[in-house]
Amino acid sequence: MVKRIVANIKTNDLSKAGHFYHDILKLDVLMDHGWIRTLGNEQQAKVQISFAEQGGNGTEVPEFSIEVDDVDEIYNAMKTAGYEIIYELTNEDWGVRRFFVKDPFGKLINILSHL
Repeated sequence: MVKRIVANIKTNDLSKAGHFYHDILKLDVLMDHGWIRTLGNEQQAKVQISFAEQGGNGTEVPEFSIEVDDVDEIYNAMKTAGYEIIYELTNEDWGVRRFFVKDPFGKLINILSHL
């Protein structure tokens, strides 16, 4: 049985994750060995991996999705911080409110809340 799935993002500058993932998304540093830093929290979540032909409503497939309590708050923080919004905040027919943003590593991230 799979217990968890971890996203690994290659970078030459671990500090780039700080503002986006720690300051705005409020993830804690769970591990730091100098060459790898893991951010997260102690929440229990379902193990999921999705395969898609498109990202919904004809959008590009995001690299991964992050579900948050208040997507509007995170959207405003990302815009204020100057991160590139690729798909504007939208209520989707399948019951989520979401937006796509480029993280500091150029990854397309789907940030969402269920309606």
